[in-house]
Amino acid sequence: MLIKLTGGTVYDPMHGINGEVRDIYIRDGRIINPPPGDMPIDQDYPLNNKIIMAGAIDIHSHIGGGNVNIARTLLPEDHHTNSLPRTELLRAGSGRTIPSTFATGYRYAEMGYTAVFEPAVLPMNARQAHMEMGDTPLVDKGGYALLGNDDYGLRMLAANKDQKTFNNYVAWILKASQCLGIKVVNPGGINAFKFNQRRLDLDEPGPYYGVTPRQILLRLARAVHELDIPHPIHVHGCNLGVPGNLKTTLSTIEGIAGLPMHLTHIQFHSYGTEGDRKFSSGAAQIAEAVNRHPNITVDVGQILFGQTVTVSSDSMQQYASHPHAYPKKWAFMDIECDAGCGIVPFKYQDKHFVNALQWAIGLEIFLLVDDPWRVFLTTDHPNGAPFVSYPHLIRLLMDRSFRNDMLATIHPEAAQASILGTITREYSLYEIAIMTRAGAAKLLGLSDRGHLGVGAAADITVYTEQEDKEKMFSKPDYVFKDGELVVRNGEIVKVTWGATHVVRPEFDNSIEKELSSYFDRYLPMKLGNFKINDEEMTYFGRGHIQVHPCRERNSF
Repeated sequence: MLIKLTGGTVYDPMHGINGEVRDIYIRDGRIINPPPGDMPIDQDYPLNNKIIMAGAIDIHSHIGGGNVNIARTLLPEDHHTNSLPRTELLRAGSGRTIPSTFATGYRYAEMGYTAVFEPAVLPMNARQAHMEMGDTPLVDKGGYALLGNDDYGLRMLAANKDQKTFNNYVAWILKASQCLGIKVVNPGGINAFKFNQRRLDLDEPGPYYGVTPRQILLRLARAVHELDIPHPIHVHGCNLGVPGNLKTTLSTIEGIAGLPMHLTHIQFHSYGTEGDRKFSSGAAQIAEAVNRHPNITVDVGQILFGQTVTVSSDSMQQYASHPHAYPKKWAFMDIECDAGCGIVPFKYQDKHFVNALQWAIGLEIFLLVDDPWRVFLTTDHPNGAPFVSYPHLIRLLMDRSFRNDMLATIHPEAAQASILGTITREYSLYEIAIMTRAGAAKLLGLSDRGHLGVGAAADITVYTEQEDKEKMFSKPDYVFKDGELVVRNGEIVKVTWGATHVVRPEFDNSIEKELSSYFDRYLPMKLGNFKINDEEMTYFGRGHIQVHPCRERNSF
C-alpha cells in the first residue's frame, strides 16, 4: 500500500528541517522517495496546517521487570480510582502511576510515542523483563543491562583483570540478556548495602572487594566505548537525593577521563546545601559542567506534583527514603549476588519546600543546558512522575508565562531560592523534536528511527498546533507505527507489536568456561538457562528483534 501525507509542516531535526511544508510517502512500513507521478496513491491524508514529527522515543522509563511488578502488587488502589474513565474503573492494571503492560503501550501511543526503553534490566531477571516488554503493544522497546554491583564483575575488578577480558564479560552480558546498552546504579553501593554499609562515596573503597565507585564507572565506560556500543554507559550515580550530592556529580563528570557517559535523572543528583534548610539548587553548576563537556549527555528525571511510586535498584537510597512513604507501606529485597530492589510510594507536594525546589531544579536544568541534543525529556517514570505527565512537562518548557504562573503557586521559600523565574528561554517545536525524537535516536544508535528521511521506519506522529502545548501533545491527530495507522484523534484504532532493539558486540567465547564454573558454584541456574535465545524473544509472534551494529558513538 502506498500512503501519502500531504502538505504537513515537518519538523525533522536529523535533516535540519524546521517547520517546512512537505509531503511524505510510505510503503511497506518505510518512508520512500516520491514515486512517479502516474503511480496511484492508496491512501492520502491531507495535513494542511498540521505538525508532522517522527514518533517520540522515551530513553528512560521503568516499564518491565521485577521492580515494576512488585509496585503493581503493592499499590492495588492505583488500579481502582474514580479518576479513570468509567470503562476502566475496575480494570486490573489500568492505574495511572504504574499501569499494566497493555495500558502502558496504549498510553504511550496515544501521546505519539513509538519507542520506550527500560533502563534497568537485571541480567538474572532479563527473561521476565523481556516477557513484560514483549507484552507491551504499539511501541518498540529495549533494555539496558544492569552491571556495576554484580559479584562476578566486582571480582574481576578486584583481581585487576585486564580491560580486554572485562570487555568480553560486558559484551557477553549484552548478548545473553538481549539488551541495547549498559546501566549502572549507585556503582558498588548496592553491593555495599549487602554488607550493612549505608553510604558509599565516589572514591571510597567498597567492602570486601575494595573497589571504588569511580573505578567501576571508568572500567564500564571504557568497555562500552571500546566495544563501540552506540549508547554510552547509562549512569545512576552515587548519593542520589542527598543534599550536597552536587559535588559528587561534578566529580563524576570531571573524572570520567573524557569517555562518553550518560547521566540519568540528573535532577536527583543536583542538590546543594546552602540556606537555612541546608538544601539548595545546584542546577546552574550542573548545566555549566554539561555545557563544557561534550562527552556528557543527561536526562532530567523531572518531578511533577502528585502521587507516584519510586522504584529502584538503589538499595541505599530506597532504604533511606522509606520513612517518607505515602501511603505508609514499602517493599525491599536483596537479589542474589547482583542487585537490590526498593519500592516506596511517594506523593510530591507543591507546598513542601524540598519537593517544590526539586520541581524547580529539574526545569532549571532543562533550560540552562544549551544543547537540546544532549538533554532528554524524562520523569524517570514512575519515580518523578508517571509518563502520562509528559505533555504537561512540555508545556512548562515551551510556555514561560505558564511556567511562571506555576512557580507562583509553589512553596514561597522554594520559589525565592530558585532562579527559574529569571530564565526567559522557551523551547521551540524544533527543540522538542530534537529532545524527544532525533536526539534520542542518535543517543541510542537507532539509525532508522527518530527522523523522517528516506529509508526510516514510518513511525510518524501528526498534531494540530495549539497555543496550549499540553493539549497539543496529549492528543495527536494521527500516529503511524511502521506505516500502519494505530491512533486517530488520540484513540487507538489498531494494535500492532513493535521491535526489540539490541546490540551484539563481538567477544571471545572462551569467557564462558570460567563463567560456567562460577554459575555452578554460586548461582541458582545454569549458564545455559541464563542466556536468552531469539526464539524466546519472539515466541508469541509479537514483534521482532532488530540488531543494531556496534560503531563509534553517534556516527550515523
